[in-house]
Amino acid sequence: MPKAQANGIELEYESFGSEDDETILLIMGLGAQLTQWPVELCEALVARGYRVIRFDNRDTGLSSRIERDRAFVWSDALFSLMSGKPAFVAYSLSDMAADAVGLLDALGIEKAHIAGASMGGMIAQHVAAEYPERTHSLTSIMSSSGNPMLPPAKPRVLGLFLSPSPAPHDTDAIVARGVRTYETIGSPGFPTDEVTLRDWVMRDATRAYYPAGVVRQMAAVMTDGDRRPKLRAIRAPAVVLHGADDPLVPVAAGVDTAENIPWADLRIVEGMGHDMPLALLPAIADAIVSAAERATGVKTIAPEERIELAPALTGPPSRPAECIIPDPGTPPPAPLMLRLKLRVASWWRRLLNFWN
Repeated sequence: MPKAQANGIELEYESFGSEDDETILLIMGLGAQLTQWPVELCEALVARGYRVIRFDNRDTGLSSRIERDRAFVWSDALFSLMSGKPAFVAYSLSDMAADAVGLLDALGIEKAHIAGASMGGMIAQHVAAEYPERTHSLTSIMSSSGNPMLPPAKPRVLGLFLSPSPAPHDTDAIVARGVRTYETIGSPGFPTDEVTLRDWVMRDATRAYYPAGVVRQMAAVMTDGDRRPKLRAIRAPAVVLHGADDPLVPVAAGVDTAENIPWADLRIVEGMGHDMPLALLPAIADAIVSAAERATGVKTIAPEERIELAPALTGPPSRPAECIIPDPGTPPPAPLMLRLKLRVASWWRRLLNFWN
């Protein structure tokens, strides 16, 4: 794969489709390599009339590693944040947004449809807010607004993410940890078999393994703050896609993101967790294309050129995807809002019990 000089660093990237088509730029999440954007999704978007670019963020995969003279220390950062003081971080999510725009510069792309997942969704939000002239549309997937009042990840997920990373030479431990992570945050309604999960983990671990980069990216997320003022300034057409069963970034975060982006479409998928199982690729592709079409119109594609993702699946999901898509500017349906309120109330009760 090629590398590009962007924002003073090197970014590994991969391009699909024709350079003459509008570009969809895919931004991955915490410690996740470009390979975690499924090739099937990229090809489906190309078949819908777009060029697709996926890339490794800084400190991930084969892109530049940002090593500084001063090491990041979790305990120091947490103490600083709890004391209301700025914590030392190697870079910010705004820096990572500048990386993404720098990649567009390097490839001669004036404007793109920006789609990001998890931390990548946060970076995509920064791109849309800080570089509106470079943004056709925004798709924020399983991400958050940074609102400090939102419920946190489930304890079992936090425990896993905060546990020490396996040593680079311990392949068995790396694979076991990776599979466990997928199983912990994955979609309960659309489970991926263990053989496939092991293949995915081995693919990525063989390509690159760099836990120190994950720590620095997490620091950037922790210190990014409340993005709601930035979200309210976004004018690009936006779609927010979130899983109703996401244990890492609870669905309330997706609802809050959509409520703060003017005229954003909210899509909540029942049975979806914090991953991209093959069964949900059609829903993810439709969300990205929906935002793109609102921005620049519907592309005319010959029927024989379209790629249908569903027939390629090895079997049916355990339950069908249910997308709740309200009209722009309207709140989610009452049953969903009730569920979210109950979840937030439960979280606050647990927090109060902890402090008391």
